[in-house]
Formats: sequence, structure tokens, C-alpha cells
Amino acid sequence: QVQLVESGGGLVQAGGSLRLSCAASRGISGVNSLGWYRQAPGKQRELVAQTITSTGRTNYADSVKGRFTISRDNAKNTVYLQMISLKPEDTGVYYCNAKSGLLRQDYWGQGTQVTVSS
Repeated sequence: QVQLVESGGGLVQAGGSLRLSCAASRGISGVNSLGWYRQAPGKQRELVAQTITSTGRTNYADSVKGRFTISRDNAKNTVYLQMISLKPEDTGVYYCNAKSGLLRQDYWGQGTQVTVSS
């Protein structure tokens, strides 16, 4: 089992930057993938960025490519999401996700609010 705790959200003006952190309760080197999802009011949760452990490959939603960067520090059991050039449409609750085990069970953090003002 993996417990995830996000931090780093807040209120920022359009064009600004934020870095989200997600601390895991145990080693993350063995999980299948780590990712960040977001949910805007009235919308479904969507994948923003993901890093695959076995290949090191990263995937991004088209809407954030070139602006967001996902990274991980296995020694600190932490995954980050660096966000630059933020837009009002980036507003939402950002959730950290880990997929682990043969069945790729999902683990979620409690979420952190990101609000981008115009």
C-alpha cells in the first residue's frame, strides 16, 4: 500500500509558476507509474502528466505540453510537477497517483488546489 500526500498548491496569477510535490509513504522505485491528475469544477478528472518507472518515459496531456514537467526523486520518495506559464484553465484540484503491483492498483493523494487568476 502507498500513501500519498500532495503539497504546493495555491493561488497564482496567469503566467506564473508553481511546483507541486507528492510524498509517498514508501519507496516509489517499484511502482509501475506515478502521475498527476486534475479535476476542474464540473469536469471529470483528467491525466496531466505521468512517468513510467520501467521505461522512464513521460506522458503529458496536450494542453500542458511544454509548460509542465513531471519528475521524481526516488531517494526522497517524491514526485514533482513543475508548472510554468499557468493559465486560468489550469485551475483545479491536482491529485497525485501511483499505480502499483501486477494489477496496477491505484493509490491517490487527497489533492491540492491550484487556482490561476486572469
